[in-house]
Amino acid sequence: MTGSSSLQRFAPHVLAALRIMAALLFIAHGTQKLLGFPAPPSSGTLPAAFTMAWTAGMLELFGGLLVLVGLFTRPAAFVLSGLMAFAYFLAHAPRSFYPVLNGGDAAILFCFVFLYLVFAGPGSLSIDGRRR
Repeated sequence: MTGSSSLQRFAPHVLAALRIMAALLFIAHGTQKLLGFPAPPSSGTLPAAFTMAWTAGMLELFGGLLVLVGLFTRPAAFVLSGLMAFAYFLAHAPRSFYPVLNGGDAAILFCFVFLYLVFAGPGSLSIDGRRR
């Protein structure tokens, strides 16, 4: 057995760890926007209901919860990937061409992690996996 094939058996568990950690970090962005926790939003005020920032916060919080527990992982990750692409091009890209300068590196990373989950699925330890 080669080294890479012996590591392959851990792939579903590492995929689940990626899904869970990305979701936890993403949920924190939603709670910050909607609840002012763990820190107040960068604007200093909570967004009014049904504004773009409020909608983004709701998607971050509830979409993140779906991804966290692995329920409807693929469709939720698809929506969240699109949300992050939209956020990058609307809020970050106009500031600068370079992501490290425009503060959009996290949005790009979340976009591609969620896009990966659309194709890879939830991994182990998911409600989707238990439902199959």
